[in-house]
Amino acid sequence: MTAERCREWRESLGAYALGQLPAEERAALEAHIEGCAECRAELESLAGVVRLMPLADPERFDSAPQPPALLGERIAATIAAERRASRRRGRRRLGLAWAGAAAATAAAAAVLAIFVLGGGDGGSSPERHVTFASLPGRLHIGARLEPHAFGTEIHMYVKGAPSGALCRVFLRGPHGTKVSAGSFRYRWGDDSDATLSAALDLSRTEAIGVHVGRRTFEAPVGPA
Repeated sequence: MTAERCREWRESLGAYALGQLPAEERAALEAHIEGCAECRAELESLAGVVRLMPLADPERFDSAPQPPALLGERIAATIAAERRASRRRGRRRLGLAWAGAAAATAAAAAVLAIFVLGGGDGGSSPERHVTFASLPGRLHIGARLEPHAFGTEIHMYVKGAPSGALCRVFLRGPHGTKVSAGSFRYRWGDDSDATLSAALDLSRTEAIGVHVGRRTFEAPVGPA
């Protein structure tokens, strides 16, 4: 689990250690902690601080602690830098999307030329591309699935979900077997791209689903 993807979860560790995290977010955080050793270690360190808090005696302090000078300005500068970086990432993502569309068009033209000229062996990419249909409002969900030795790698795309909604992804195999692929949180009304994985072979995957908040959406996974 990368530090960037864990950062959103670590924002909730303090509230969890104090027992102040809402039930829905608490369940999702506990599921994440089970598979993330770094977040689990940080939670254990916070738990030690929480146990010592009742021992603190306010009467022993001469005065209330004061924040460092210029702290407000440094926080504002950090927020501004984060916003600039976010805008740059958005522009870069848009440029990559246009480049990807151009590459896809060129690839389609090349494939068409091969078949028109009588070449080609009729093979296809092992990837699976899935688009969720009949979604409410402005919600858009899509996925690209890639086979690997460990199972299936999932590139999930979500747009138009409520800000802060927890998105939990799963694959459905034969006989309705449900295999979790992890989760991510939709932020700030922007596009969300997440890379997840599930221990289910793509050739045995019949459908992909995602819980967005309290709603669940599924889409069939067709042949390669």
